[in-house]
Amino acid sequence: MDQISTELSKLRIDRSQRGESREGNGRGKWILLLVVILLIGGSIAGYAYFNRKQTVMVDVIRPRQEASGDSAVLVASGYVVAHHKIQVGSKISGRVAWIGVEKGDQVKKDQVIVRLEDREYRAQYDQAAAAYDSASARLAELERGSRPEEIDRAKAEMERAEAQLRADEANFKRIDNMVKQGVGAPQLLDEARGRYDTSRAAVSSATKTYELAHLGPRKEQIDNARSEVARARAAADYAKSILDATEIHVPTSGTILERNVEQGEMVTTSFVGAEGAKGYVVTLADLNDIQVELDIDQNSFNRVSLNQPCTAVSDAYPDRVYKCSVAEIAPEANRQKATVQVKVKFLEPDKYVKPEMNARVTFLSQQTPKTQKSESTEPETKLFVIPKSTIQDRADGKIVFVLSDGVVKSKPVTVAREVGSEAYVSAGLTGNESIITGEILKQVKVGDHVEVRK
Repeated sequence: MDQISTELSKLRIDRSQRGESREGNGRGKWILLLVVILLIGGSIAGYAYFNRKQTVMVDVIRPRQEASGDSAVLVASGYVVAHHKIQVGSKISGRVAWIGVEKGDQVKKDQVIVRLEDREYRAQYDQAAAAYDSASARLAELERGSRPEEIDRAKAEMERAEAQLRADEANFKRIDNMVKQGVGAPQLLDEARGRYDTSRAAVSSATKTYELAHLGPRKEQIDNARSEVARARAAADYAKSILDATEIHVPTSGTILERNVEQGEMVTTSFVGAEGAKGYVVTLADLNDIQVELDIDQNSFNRVSLNQPCTAVSDAYPDRVYKCSVAEIAPEANRQKATVQVKVKFLEPDKYVKPEMNARVTFLSQQTPKTQKSESTEPETKLFVIPKSTIQDRADGKIVFVLSDGVVKSKPVTVAREVGSEAYVSAGLTGNESIITGEILKQVKVGDHVEVRK
């Protein structure tokens, strides 16, 4: 019995442990509830984040205005180029000691932009100049003839020789008489005759020397000295031109497009590769004389002629329209491209047009608006030029999407004609609209809030 009681007591539930178990179960429920709430809140926040309304970025353009009389016959694209692009080189080889321009600087004709080291060339010039001075002095000496002192000395020598001749002649005659009288030895007569002949020869030599001193140098000597002066002057001029070439000047006014050398680099007069000595120092162009270079398809070439009026618009500044005219047509076509090169000159360029920019040129008909006005009394209308890709076709007509206060709106337009990739709108635009363009047109719709891409 006691054993049974003992076993039953083992099966009895401990109340204290039961209370602790209930307390643990309650805490677990609260933790589980908190986790569920966090999961639900995170899901709602994630859904709101990924489904929030994102701002759409768009590109816009403004219409370009043209008179109705300016009838476009062709539109083509090309690149802006300088009419005359000059690579300024050096006449001599040398090391750059100083360079005084940067890319984009404005320079004037004959302005010094680079100086080369000149010590060697200056020494060569000094040597040539000294040789020229020496030759000039020698020529001047010969041209002036003998000095008065030299003439006087020659005269004195002649007179001394004549006096000696008279003395020897008198002595010779006296001894000759003595020998004839038999009082003198014949050998004394021979000695006297020898001295007399010697004095006579000395007089002849001194007389000629005196005459030459009066006449001065020979003409041949002066001509030879004059030739030496001319040769020395040419050598000095050449050395001076080489020395002057160490200062490199620009041949015309313009803008520095490229600076090709730095201080300490070598400049050469021959063709070189990408490394080593440089073949030119800067590239220069007059940006007031610029053109658009175009390749016109042969099938459209018949619409282009010299001096034809046209307009140009750069991709960088589509709101700026420049008056142009056809300045050059290549004399031959490009067989591979089946095109003819045409160059259109800007009549009034400004700082916004730069070489190597893309540009779109609209060739206009040769008939001017004034001629049309004389034939018709109807008032001239204005046409607005926009890309054809911005026009949307709808059941009730053509529209464009415009941006107004950050909201997309539609605007109906009337297209008068299409030329190339451009459309000429005769009604529906005022010229102040911001027309949405690009691939985004397939995504936006009226009422969307958008922003202009910077």
